Formats: sequence, structure tokens, C-alpha cells
Amino acid sequence: MTQTAADRFPTRHVPAPAVRDMPEPPRSAGRIIGPGIIAAGVGLASGEFILYPYIASQVGLIFLWAAAVGIVTQWFLNMEIERYTLATGETALTGFSRFWRHWGLVFAIMVYFANLWPGWASSSATMITYLFGGDATWIAVGILLLIGVILTLAPVVYTALERIEFAKVALVILFIAVAVAFAISAETWGELPRAVTAPEFPMELGFALMLSALVFAGAGGGQNLVQSNWIRDKGFGMGRYVPRLVSPVTGREEAAPDTTGFVFEPTEENLARWRRWWKVANQEQLATFVLVSFTTIVLMSMLAYSTVYGVPGLANSVDFLEVEGNRLKELVGPWFGTLFWVIGALSLFAAAVGIVDYTSRLAADVLKTSYLRRASESKIYFALVWGLVVIGCLILLAGFSQPLPLLVISACVGGLMMFIYAILLLVVNRRVLPAPIRPRSYRVAALIWAVLLFGVFSVLTIWQQGETLLEWLR
Repeated sequence: MTQTAADRFPTRHVPAPAVRDMPEPPRSAGRIIGPGIIAAGVGLASGEFILYPYIASQVGLIFLWAAAVGIVTQWFLNMEIERYTLATGETALTGFSRFWRHWGLVFAIMVYFANLWPGWASSSATMITYLFGGDATWIAVGILLLIGVILTLAPVVYTALERIEFAKVALVILFIAVAVAFAISAETWGELPRAVTAPEFPMELGFALMLSALVFAGAGGGQNLVQSNWIRDKGFGMGRYVPRLVSPVTGREEAAPDTTGFVFEPTEENLARWRRWWKVANQEQLATFVLVSFTTIVLMSMLAYSTVYGVPGLANSVDFLEVEGNRLKELVGPWFGTLFWVIGALSLFAAAVGIVDYTSRLAADVLKTSYLRRASESKIYFALVWGLVVIGCLILLAGFSQPLPLLVISACVGGLMMFIYAILLLVVNRRVLPAPIRPRSYRVAALIWAVLLFGVFSVLTIWQQGETLLEWLR
């Protein structure tokens, strides 16, 4: 009996994919630009606006190498996540669930641990108070409700998210161009070569901060996994056969297929199409996620170094941005400090939209695939969106400040997730996919590097933070 492409897939927990031809790829990478911009746009939050600039204010530019390491490592991870979805139309989490039904649930719980606290909404609200005054709590509640409305009323959720993140990235790039012209000093430009030729490992920062810098350079944690969902909704590869998430109010839901995914037979024609898809997908990630993330981290760090390096008592939180904005008003002019806060508030708002989307999107995919196969994924998604919005509002209105345990969890969970799913990507992409499209040796080596990098830093961070957490619990 002849074995088909679908016969390679474990089917104990997830149905076998259907066999179809690989769709024709676009003639240029420009037509599929989008998922990498979303990844960069959602990631342009703590790392670019707070974390790396804060590090630059403390130790200078000597830790920028971590941004390069983190982003390049994440690029390899993203492309292995995309490899599986390009080839199957399934998300990477579905691939993991083929080997153990509850892998998806494990990752969904970890993502909720990291994102349950509405940090980006409250940070955006705090920056709005720098501009107009008001109560940050009520502004944050309004932001969360607005996010729920935006994601609910958008006919196609992916399209709305793509437009929001495109606008955000454009605004940030415009601000950086102005900063280069008016605010980054000649002394800072002179320091930049030292960051390349004499990088250092500043132990005084602590393992938790260094792990956060490595994990959240660009994207990090669960956001990388949702690259599968975003490229599928954009119509990459076999994802073109899978329906997109649409609004229950303004959208028109497509009929759900009888299977979770689609695979192609490795014929010469299909493999030629695969190679073109793989090429443009790599180009899209390099030209958007890698380039935008690294450029913004470097230049925002240089801006912080030019303005607040050596200033005592700076906080590694949104309060850091108030100090930096006031300093920019003194050095450049009131208009520039105000512009900084406007861009920061809009940027953190757009990040909050993306975080609510990807948290809900990941969980909806897991529930639909492994537990609620007859339910509508769109309806599950919107229930989760509003659940996250309501929980966030209740947390804010109850007056809770972000507790220490959640800070520790947030510092560790992203690295732990990346450590685990780097291993799973190695297993899934090498065991399930046909030989011609499996990762080559240097990409296997990159995944092994990710396992070691995030595994070691996660263990060291948990060990260092364990005593602090136990003290708090007492």
C-alpha cells in the first residue's frame, strides 16, 4: 500500500491532515509583508522603550550585543515555527499536540501567566497622564475596553492588527529619524564602536534582567509561537486553505474544514513552490522583524544614553520614560519630550492590542484543536478576548499593584517557553516533515543553541530569584 504525505503525522490526538498541492507563491516578497511587521510592532514595547534604554542608562551601550544575539536566535526560532505552518497549514502548537495532547494547554497557561496583568495598557495610560493628566487606572480601563471593541468589530482580525502595527512601526521610525537629527549626541555615536569591539557581560544587572533582555529583544515567549497563526491568516503556503479569524459582528465566517491542516506530496512541482515560499518567508522576516527590531533597540538605547546615562535612581519601569521625556525637553525642547511621550503611549497601546490578540489567538487555537473541535474558533477567540479584557479591568479597579511573584514569573516564563518549544520544534520538524523540507544542519545547530541559551539563563534566573520569591511568600 502506497504511503501518502499525511501518513507520517501522528493521529492519536489530532486528525490526519488532508493532502493538497502547495499553492503558488507570490512573485515578490513585498506582497506577503505583514507577519514580521506585526511581530516587530507587538515586540516594540518593553524591550525597545524601557528595558534596553534602561540598561543603557546604567552601563552604557556595552550590552547591545545581547539584542543581536536575542533577535538572531529568535529569527531562527520564528522560521522553524513558520516552516511547520508553511508545510502543513497547522500551527506549531498543533504539531506539538500530535505527540502529546496537552502541550498546547501548557503553553497557553504559561502565556496567560505572563500576560494576565494588563501591563502595556497601564503603561500606555501612565504616559497619557504625562501629557494630559488624569487617573491612569481609569484611562487603562478605557484602553482595555477599546482594544476589545477594535478586535471585535474588525471584519478580519489579522487585517486590523496588521494595519495597527504598520502605523505604529512607521511612527516609531519617524520619531527615531527626528531623534537622530536632534537628540543623539556625537559622544554617543563615538561610544557605539566600543559596544561592537568591546562588549561586556554586566553581572551587576542580575540574571533576571539579562534573561529579559535576551528573551524580549524583538518578540519573545509565546509571541513567537503565534507567528504560525499570523502567517496562516496572511495566506502563507498551505495556510491558504485554512479559514481566518473573523468578527462575530461584522465578519463572514468561512466553513471550517474537516481537518486541522493540509499537506502536500513532495513532487518536483510542489517542492519548487515550497522553495520559493521558504525564500520569500525568510526575506519577509529579515526585512521586517530582524531589521526593525534591532534598529529600534540600538537607536532608542543611544537616545537614553545621550539623555539619562548616569542619572541616579532610575526605575526599570514606565517611570523611566517620564524622566527621559523631561530630560529631552531640557536638552532639545518641550516639543520633543512631548513627542516622545505621544509616540510611547501610542506604541504601548498598539503593543497591548497585539498582546491581547496573540494571547487569545493562541488559546483559541489550542481549545479548538484539542478540546472543542466542533466549536467555532472565531467565537472561542472573542470570548477569550473579552475574558482577558474583563479580568484586566477588575485587576486595575481592585487597585492591585503588580505583585512580586508575577514580576518573577514574567522574567522566567518567556525563557522557559522558548527553551521547551525549541526542543519540540527539533522533534516535530525532523520527524514529521518529509526529508526535502526538513531543517538543514546549521538550522538544527541554531535550535540547539536556543535550547542551551534559554535553558541556562532560565535556570540561573529561577535560582537567583527563588530566594527573593520565598522571602516575599513568608
